[in-house]
Amino acid sequence: MTGIDALKAGGLILLAALVQVSIAEWIEVGEAHPDVVLVTLVSVALLRGPTFGAVSGFWAGLILDTATFGTFGLTSLLLTIAGYWTGRFGEVTTRASAHPLLIAVALATTGVTLGSAVLHFMLGLSIPASQLFLAVLLPTLALNMLVAYPLYGLCARLLPPRVSLRRELSTAV
Repeated sequence: MTGIDALKAGGLILLAALVQVSIAEWIEVGEAHPDVVLVTLVSVALLRGPTFGAVSGFWAGLILDTATFGTFGLTSLLLTIAGYWTGRFGEVTTRASAHPLLIAVALATTGVTLGSAVLHFMLGLSIPASQLFLAVLLPTLALNMLVAYPLYGLCARLLPPRVSLRRELSTAV
């Protein structure tokens, strides 16, 4: 993790948060909005790994909680976990799947939505399951899938994928 990559990722997350709170809130399907920050975080975590994803997730959650006056730390917790596990997913299955980005976006969206519902329930707020799944989760999944490839393309331009050189030692027996 270089300092330049950290600055680029921080700028991407900050830009995504600004787009999220200013523009994406106007795009509504059901009761859902595209989660530009989450998709950007997934892209960064896939490109740079779990540690970078976790730090970026914490940064993204901190920005969102501050910008929206939400429960401080809730979004940071969810996005830190999502960033870490997306980075792990990227290390393990980037080459094994035809569309790892879409799988990662779907898993992260589902995890963050369900995690948010559980944490809100623990705080005393509740949402009916039918509303959670039909009005929030499914439209959010669809909208996040639509913005996944354009946002990944932007992230990949600024944070090019690392080329890993594996040196295999051959032993003569």
